[in-house]
Amino acid sequence: MKKERAFRLVVSVVICQLAGVIGSFFTFPSIPTWYASLSKPSFVPPNWLFAPAWTTLFFLMGIALYLVWERKENDKFKPAVLIFSVQLMLNIIWSALFFGLQNPLLGFAEIILLWIAILANIIIFYRIDRRAGYLLVPYICWVSFAALLNYGVWILN
Repeated sequence: MKKERAFRLVVSVVICQLAGVIGSFFTFPSIPTWYASLSKPSFVPPNWLFAPAWTTLFFLMGIALYLVWERKENDKFKPAVLIFSVQLMLNIIWSALFFGLQNPLLGFAEIILLWIAILANIIIFYRIDRRAGYLLVPYICWVSFAALLNYGVWILN
């Protein structure tokens, strides 16, 4: 692997993992306090599952971004990176709204926007590199589940 390709791979993965780290600044302080006090749906997974799930998803996002970056000559590259950036920011904002502001209603409204942005991201990445689109499918599945959990928390509280 050329140094330039290795650099792009590392940068792509690090950017995505940083989004997770930023989101965790809003999340972790609320878990043992506010979140622990909430009524939750019966299907909520154990808290320990979220960190490895998100770490894996951010890693897959990074690989997908790398695959698209490798095709930067594609005329859809710039719009694809813009959509990717928007969904990554929306991901962070969800943590700020749900956990930081402790507002499940705002979190739910925002996660719907996030889901739409992820779908758009999958479509445009798929058009550039099918593998990149497929790598985002677990992400939209997890966010679909997270939206259901968010809705349940909102309704129960």
